[in-house]
Amino acid sequence: MIPARIKAHGRAFAHIAAFHPELIALRRDLHAHPEIGFEEHYTAGRVVEALKVCGVDEVHTGIGRTGVVAVIHGRQRQSGHMVGLRADMDALPIIEHNEVTWKSAKQGMMHACGHDGHTAMLIGAARYLSETRRFNGSAVLIFQPGEEGFAGAKAMIEDGLFDRFPVQSVFAMHNWPSMQSGCVGVNPGPMMAAADRITIEITGRGGHGAHPYNTVDPVLVAAHIITAVQSIVSRNVRAVDSAVISLCAMRAGDLGAFSAIPGTATLVGTVRTFNPEVQTMVERRLNEVCSGVALGMGATAHLTYERIYPATLNSPLEAGFAADVAEQLVGVENVDRAMDPSMGAEDFSFMLQTKPGAYLRLGQRSENGIGSCALHNSRYDFNDEVLPLGSALHAGLVEHGLPLIELA
Repeated sequence: MIPARIKAHGRAFAHIAAFHPELIALRRDLHAHPEIGFEEHYTAGRVVEALKVCGVDEVHTGIGRTGVVAVIHGRQRQSGHMVGLRADMDALPIIEHNEVTWKSAKQGMMHACGHDGHTAMLIGAARYLSETRRFNGSAVLIFQPGEEGFAGAKAMIEDGLFDRFPVQSVFAMHNWPSMQSGCVGVNPGPMMAAADRITIEITGRGGHGAHPYNTVDPVLVAAHIITAVQSIVSRNVRAVDSAVISLCAMRAGDLGAFSAIPGTATLVGTVRTFNPEVQTMVERRLNEVCSGVALGMGATAHLTYERIYPATLNSPLEAGFAADVAEQLVGVENVDRAMDPSMGAEDFSFMLQTKPGAYLRLGQRSENGIGSCALHNSRYDFNDEVLPLGSALHAGLVEHGLPLIELA
């Protein structure tokens, strides 16, 4: 059962807490069998199996390659409305350093972001909603592949997700290790940043390190570019806006050839923004700065700017509604309605570009330190204590979003 220190209200939470051990078992099984984007065959199979046991009305597979969608009809259906709930299923290419019985059985892969927990929470909501059906309309449960860099949400949409299941709104949540368990965070605007990939290819003229005057050193040019691009945010982005430019990797020369100046160098990094106008300005300034610095040193620089994920922007109405639901579940004092956005990225953004909705954060840090490890860390593990809470929050979004009609 869920520890008493996590307090929640309502029949959904109490109902789901009764099968908490089963959710833990499922979550840990998924953790032990991680799969990266579009390879979630075992995970999708376990999801389908669990959904059938839950008694959902429809199960659809192969949407966006390995995605699964379940439909649950309410006790009433006069509204004709649908609410979408999304959970991501994929893991990361990280070697796990935890020593737990459910440790990853696949070398080089692990659930380092808690998608195993997200999937288990949505299964918990599926079971509750199927057993109670206290809503008017249909719940559409979306188990999405490939969130970690594969744009699985976009793949599902392109495969007809919202044509086949025309939801009026869609919601998702992510565990948040820096937030206390039993708390929920949301805001009516940006929740996650746009994620762009930048590649800067520098061409100079190689030669002997003892005679650098006969070369155009691309390593030196790269060093000046690394420094110069940091002026873009500090001198071109308004203080009230947000942007991050990080050059995270460099490739040049041969480590075995200590006296050879290479002819080329490549820098790779990321840009994070919330505002499309800022995003466009940063792309333009990167082109100008990289080309200008290289030209001034006798080299050339070519920038490839790839827009990977758009910013995750909550719809104000749906964000307020989700906060209301969360307050009824955990109390006003445990809901942050103006949570600071993160410069991380999330491909739920593609769904929010198509449908109104909201992305929430679910606290998972316990007082004893469990659940506090940062995301994308080799020692991360989902905090099983919050499984019923996440399931109940999912269920509440359906029950309050699709209320039953009182019959005279």
